[in-house]
Amino acid sequence: MRPHTFALGIVLALAGGADGSAAPDPLAAHRGASRILVVAAPSAQDPALAAQREALASARSGLKDRDLVVIEAVGASDEAASLRRQLGVPELAFRAVLIGKDGGVKLTAGEPLPPQRLFATIDAMPMRRDEMRTRR
Repeated sequence: MRPHTFALGIVLALAGGADGSAAPDPLAAHRGASRILVVAAPSAQDPALAAQREALASARSGLKDRDLVVIEAVGASDEAASLRRQLGVPELAFRAVLIGKDGGVKLTAGEPLPPQRLFATIDAMPMRRDEMRTRR
């Protein structure tokens, strides 16, 4: 599976490396700098995964404005399984997990998150409110 890169939001697809080696924690690189939406699905053909991708594609500027990085944990690779374990996400279920810049889980959903709900959750965070004040 090829990684998808939105023009204004980053998506990393964790579908597994060819050598089977474990990757470093993909969340650590973003902590403190970006909010993270982890989208976990049992397979690349999961309808909920397709719906979440489509919803996010329509909201690119909102992703960038909110410093939101999207990481996909798809399939049964070691990397995807490790990320699911780290977040307590079931192996055979779709989940969308929003993680704040502080590394804390802010929202977990078993269905695709509409951008409006995602953005409303982020915009209610104290750190985001501070960002909005200073960017004006």
